[in-house]
Amino acid sequence: MKSILLVEDQGIVRQGLKMMIEQDSSLKVVAEAGNGNEAIGKMESYAIDLIVMDIRMPEMNGIESTRIIKKKWPNVKILILTTFNDDEYALQALKEGANGFLLKTAEGEELIQSIHSCLSGGMTIHHEVAAKVVPKLLSHQKEPQTPHPLTPREVTITGLIGQGCTNKEIAEKLFLSVGTVKNHISQILQKLELRDRTQLAIYAVKNDIA
Repeated sequence: MKSILLVEDQGIVRQGLKMMIEQDSSLKVVAEAGNGNEAIGKMESYAIDLIVMDIRMPEMNGIESTRIIKKKWPNVKILILTTFNDDEYALQALKEGANGFLLKTAEGEELIQSIHSCLSGGMTIHHEVAAKVVPKLLSHQKEPQTPHPLTPREVTITGLIGQGCTNKEIAEKLFLSVGTVKNHISQILQKLELRDRTQLAIYAVKNDIA
């Protein structure tokens, strides 16, 4: 069972989200927080697999807390869940290490699917936001091409990560074991001096590898 931390400043919304998430028997909301500061405190006390995080909250917002949490607990997955259809919010959140960005207009089934996608190494961006974020990544924020130290196999894997593929999907496409894919990704992150898979996905898009 995967442990979920729910970070949302409105208690009624938290209750609804908890009920929705726990309809999936493999997911359990083990802790709740009303802002980013509380979320960091909960991370000190619980073993968390994934955080469902709002953006606009008192004391500390979701983007700032994502940055701090990802530095201290780089392996935890963070799914941003917000009412704000704002591409700048999405870009900031992804840059800070968020593994997904979903709007509260999404159906419950989509929330569950997004949680599982993040947990398995994928990256979910709500279609309404993706329509604005992806072109911005491709054009306005594109970085100049620079030589990179990746092997052809590593370039292929980086491209598939940029397309949102999970480790299992990459393994199936390349006829590799999931363990081999994980080893390749660790080497790629080390070579490119990137923190996590989300940063690698953004790197792939910016450098036309995806």
